Amino acid sequence: MMMSLKKILLYITVAILPFLLAAGILINNKQKEEIGLHDKNAFRIASTHQRQWDTYINKTINALDTVSILLESSSGINEKDKTELFLKKLLLQEQMYGGIYILDSAGNRIAGTDRKIEEMAITQEEYVKTSIYTKDTTVSNKTEYLVNGQKVIGIAKPVLDDDKHIENMIIAFLRVDYLTNIMEMLTPKDNISIINEDAELILNINEPIKQNSTTIELPMDSLPWKVVVEQKDINIQKILYKNALLLFIFLVCFHLLYFVIILYMHKKQAEQENKENELQKLELVGNMAASSAHEIRNPLTGIKGLVQLLGEKHTEKEDQFYFSIIQKEIARINEIVSQFLILGKPTEQKKQPIDIKTIVTELKPLIVSEANLFNVECHFEIAKKKLLVYCNADQMKQVILNITKNALEAMENGGTLTIKLKELNNRVSITVYDTGIGIPEKELKKLFEPFYTSKNSGTGLGLVVCRRIIQSFDGEIYLSSVENKGTKVDIILPISANL
Repeated sequence: MMMSLKKILLYITVAILPFLLAAGILINNKQKEEIGLHDKNAFRIASTHQRQWDTYINKTINALDTVSILLESSSGINEKDKTELFLKKLLLQEQMYGGIYILDSAGNRIAGTDRKIEEMAITQEEYVKTSIYTKDTTVSNKTEYLVNGQKVIGIAKPVLDDDKHIENMIIAFLRVDYLTNIMEMLTPKDNISIINEDAELILNINEPIKQNSTTIELPMDSLPWKVVVEQKDINIQKILYKNALLLFIFLVCFHLLYFVIILYMHKKQAEQENKENELQKLELVGNMAASSAHEIRNPLTGIKGLVQLLGEKHTEKEDQFYFSIIQKEIARINEIVSQFLILGKPTEQKKQPIDIKTIVTELKPLIVSEANLFNVECHFEIAKKKLLVYCNADQMKQVILNITKNALEAMENGGTLTIKLKELNNRVSITVYDTGIGIPEKELKKLFEPFYTSKNSGTGLGLVVCRRIIQSFDGEIYLSSVENKGTKVDIILPISANL
C-alpha cells in the first residue's frame, strides 16, 4: 500500500505536474504569439482604413479647392450653367459624393449637382458655422441625412474675396454607404467602427464591436476621428489542435522519464535486497561459525595431535606423505573457520594509525619468494612519504597477501606483478597489477559473492573477506580485468588524521 502510494505521488510529481506545467507554458506562449499576430493584423487593418479615409477626405478637399479656384477665375453667377455642369461631371466621376453645392454668403444655393440642399437648414449645421467662423475647411463631427434619407458626412469650404470676407461657401457631402462598401470590400470579416472626437459612433462595418472586446484604435490625420478595429478572440481549441503533436510528445517524454525512474528504483531496490540477502547470508554463516568454531577446533586439535603422534610412530615415506596431507587439510579447515569468523558480525578490532609502507615492506620478502615459485617478476613502486592508515596490521597483511596470491596463481606461465603504493586525493591507494589470464566480464560481478570461486580448491571466501576487512577500515576495494591481459585490484583507504 505504501509503495503504491509512493508510485502514485511519483507519477503525479514526475509525469502529470511537469506535463501540465510544460503544456501551460506552451499554450501561454502560443497564446501570446496569437495575440501578437492579432494585434499586428488589427493594426494593419486600422492603418488600411485610416489611409483610405484620409485619401477620401483629402481628395474631397482638393476637389473643393479646385471648385474654389474656378469660382475665383469666373464671373460666378453669370456662368452658373457652366459651373453646374462642372459639378455634375465631378459627381459622375466620383461616386463617393452625395452632392456638391455652391452657396452665397447668406447660404442660398447658387449652383449644385441637385436642389436637395435648398430643403436643408445648412447654415445651422455646426461644421458650417465653424467653417464660417474659422474661414477654413471644416468636416462635420457626425453623420447627417439628406432629404432623400441618404447618410452623408458634410464638408464645408469658404471662398474668400480679396478683403478676406466670405464670398461663397462650397458644400460637399461624402456618401457613408459608399465608404462603408469600400471598407467591407477591403476587410469583409472584421468588425470596424469609426468614432468622432467625442467618442460617438459614426459608422460600423459588419457586426457592432462588443463592449468588453479588445480593440486597436488609430487616429486619422485629416480629421479628429479614430478607426477602431475589434481583435478576434483567441481560440484555445485551435491552439490546442495545432500543437497537439507537441503536447503528445511532452506527455510521452514525461511518462518515459517516469518509467525510467521506476526502473531505476526497482533496480536499486533489487540491489538493496541482494545486498541485504548477502549480508544476511554472511551473518548467518558467521554466526554459525562463531557458535561452532570452538566445537570444530577442539576435535581438530585432538586430531592434529594424534596425527603428529602417528607420524612419529610411522616413519615410512609413504605414511609421512599421507600424514602431511592430513596436516595440510587440518590447517585448511582452521583457515576456513577463521574466515567464517571474519564474515560474521564485526568484532572489536584493535585498530591504530599504521604506516602502510611498513606493512608492504614487511610483506615484500614473502611476496617475492612466492613469486619466484611461479616464475613471476615483482615490481614495487612505494611512495617516499609516510602514509598513515587507521587499521589492524595483521588483517591488512591478510588482505594484501590474499590479493597477491590470487595474482600469482593467475600467472602460471610467468609474468609481472606490480604493487604501487601512493597518495591519491588525500587517500591512500594500493594497486596490484598482474599480467595473468584475466577474468571474463560475466564473472567479474560475481567475484565478491560468498562461495563463488573459479578455482577447483577455492572456498569463494577470500575476496569476500578482503572486502569485509577493507570496509571495516572505511575503505573500498575495486577490481577490473581484461582477458589474456591481466587484472588490476585497487584498494582505497582514508589517510589517518593522527599524523
